[in-house]
Formats: sequence, structure tokens, C-alpha cells
Amino acid sequence: MELKLTRPICFFDLEATGTNVAKDRIVEISILKIFPNGNKESKTWLVNPGVPIPKEVISIHGIDDEKVANEPTFKELAGVVNEMIKGCDLAGYNSNRYDIPLLAEEMLRAGVDFEVKNMMAVDVQTIFHKMEQRTLAAAYKFYCGKDLDGAHSAAVDAEATYEVLKSQLDMYGDDLKNDVKWLSDFSARKNCADIAGYIAFDKKGREIFTFGKHKGKYVEEILEQEPGYFGWFQNADFPLYTKKIITAIKLRKLNTKLK
Repeated sequence: MELKLTRPICFFDLEATGTNVAKDRIVEISILKIFPNGNKESKTWLVNPGVPIPKEVISIHGIDDEKVANEPTFKELAGVVNEMIKGCDLAGYNSNRYDIPLLAEEMLRAGVDFEVKNMMAVDVQTIFHKMEQRTLAAAYKFYCGKDLDGAHSAAVDAEATYEVLKSQLDMYGDDLKNDVKWLSDFSARKNCADIAGYIAFDKKGREIFTFGKHKGKYVEEILEQEPGYFGWFQNADFPLYTKKIITAIKLRKLNTKLK
């Protein structure tokens, strides 16, 4: 079943130096852009992360320091990548937890004011886990009836994710709605304010912390009660996008006081 689209959607996959969104760097990015008329555009870039790639990670995706030595850095690619996904929705496999937060982090490091508020995000892994509980390779075998050759290549994984989502729509019929907003809501990790999940919205739409000693407490109240907490948070090892949200909440509170 082909996707019903009102605007383009970009299926994308990242290979990186590790899984820490705040610290690790992209070494390969592949984007498969699907247009409402069914046309496709695909781009893949190797990326010089500017740091050594750990051996244990090389054994997974096969991208070593020598392979990316003469490739552009993400900062050099950020404008092109941003232009390709601008005005689009996003989709991936485990993308809500990993790929989108890491992409946002790299964009912000590169000086691009990346914003996801107007993007819908479909996480094919979440749909799969809610229905069957499997990995991408197993999902591809289960839904598409084929073995996934070349797994952990960004281009292969992005294409496979697109094929899996179409097959999920075929297999589950009326249980899945062929609508990007519905799929985005269905596959949402939770009602997060910051992508990575350190800050969430409560039932009334107020931001709360989801971790540590302030878990479940209102962000605005903690920033007011503990003035030093904002500085600690900004200097700690949190994703840049999360820091951006914390700053926006602090500024909003200050502006409210000044009115």
C-alpha cells in the first residue's frame, strides 16, 4: 500500500560513532524523500565526524576513520541536509529515540536552528513493536518476506524502513490508518517537549522533568526555586535541543514576569 501524503516525508537513517546523542557524531546519513505524487529522491553522505570511530562501532557499520578521512564534516553538510528535509515529515526505525534527537543535535552544533514542532515523526520500530516485537532485519523478513542484505548501511536501512511501513499498512488494514499524522501519533514515544525525552508535557500541557531528583516536577517551578539548576543543566551532558527547550521555558517565565 502506498502512503497517502499531503506533503513529502523523509525516511532517514544515521550511522554514528556511538549511541550517546549528546556526545557521538554522525558518520553516514541517508535520506529517502517520498513526494505526495509518488516520486522519490534519495541522497546518502559519508561524514567525517572529526573524532576517532571506536572499533566496536566499526564492526557494526563497517565505516572506519580512513573511509571518512576526506569526507565533509556535518557542519559542511548541514545546510544541504536541512534544505532536503525542510517542510517535510520524518520517518525512521527507532527514530524518535535516536535518529531524530541525534540529527537535531548535529544541526544545532552546526549552527542550524533546527525545529521539529511542525514536523510529524513516524517511528516504524514503535509500530512494529506494538504489533510484533522485532528488530529491523526481522521486521523486513516478517513484513516483506525478504532477507535484509547490507543491514547497518544507512541507505539500505532507510529503504528497508520505507518498505516495512508500506507492508505494515497492507498487513494491518483498518488497524493502521494510512495518514502520516495518525501514524506519528500512534508511534510517538510519549508527549515529549524536547525530542530526547528529558522533558515531557503533563495532561494540562505543562512541561515536567522525566528524570532524576526532579522527575515529575514542573520545569518552571524548579528553575524558579533553584536558580543554579539552569546553569548546571546548561553545563551538563544533555543534548543541545534539550538545553534549547530549557532556555525557552526560562525566557518565557521571565517575559511573563515583566508583563
